[in-house]
Amino acid sequence: MSVDGGAVRLKSEADEPGWEVDPDDEWGVAVIATVGRQLKLRREAAGLRAAEFGRLIGYSEDMVYKIESGKRIPRQDYLVAADQVLNAGGLIAATWEDVKKVRYPKRVRELAKLEAQAVEIGVYECNSVHGLLQTSDHARALFEAAQPPYRPDDVERMVAARLARQSIFERDVAPSVHFVMEETPLRRPVGGTMVWRRQLEHLLEAGQLRNVTLQVMPTNTEAHPGLDGKIELLKFPDGTAVGRSDGAFNGRPITDPKQLRILELRYGTIRAQALSPRESLAFIEQLLGET
Repeated sequence: MSVDGGAVRLKSEADEPGWEVDPDDEWGVAVIATVGRQLKLRREAAGLRAAEFGRLIGYSEDMVYKIESGKRIPRQDYLVAADQVLNAGGLIAATWEDVKKVRYPKRVRELAKLEAQAVEIGVYECNSVHGLLQTSDHARALFEAAQPPYRPDDVERMVAARLARQSIFERDVAPSVHFVMEETPLRRPVGGTMVWRRQLEHLLEAGQLRNVTLQVMPTNTEAHPGLDGKIELLKFPDGTAVGRSDGAFNGRPITDPKQLRILELRYGTIRAQALSPRESLAFIEQLLGET
């Protein structure tokens, strides 16, 4: 809600792109429908019309109806304001813990869940900076470069989902994370010079974290096992693991110990051929100096 020359402007769909519900996400649809139904029941029990309720929390009548009908994902400030107006004692505000997950695509939620459970993550990335290391502007530039182009609200949804995955670095017991990146993506000025510089600076900051190891694979390195594409390995507290490689096992996730050993062998060889962590950070600093 904003005030302009004495007039109060209520938030509408145009103010909040990227908060639609994916109709193919059954769990997400169910969560938002349930929250919307509870909001409507509490509003009606309080004797408030949708337009009046909207004015009190700073949203348009149309937005109130769409959220209550399960067509829009409510933002956290909507839920907090609704909780206060309806005297819900924190029950409405607490639904944000489930609601916030719905905004992210189902596939991303599943990946984020695995990353959140992992105690060790190993990644070889050949075409771009890995999502766990991207800045918001870098991620946005990548999504905006897609063809056919995404809608602006879809871009914002995917950027938010990618950044949410980075919360693993904030865990009390953070996982041990190893990245090997090819030199070429580090030289590509995605988003322009300033965005590129900030991305390189962000890599240097990440490389200083005690649980993060960054390595760069120089372009002039001889052939290595990662030329077939990306490799990911995630290990969990119970000793199990899951892996995936673009160039092995049809690119599907694997959990079979024999197949995992193959990916571990390939990843270990890649790490051995890459620059050391110290040399890699020095290389990134050199790139920054060239911009």
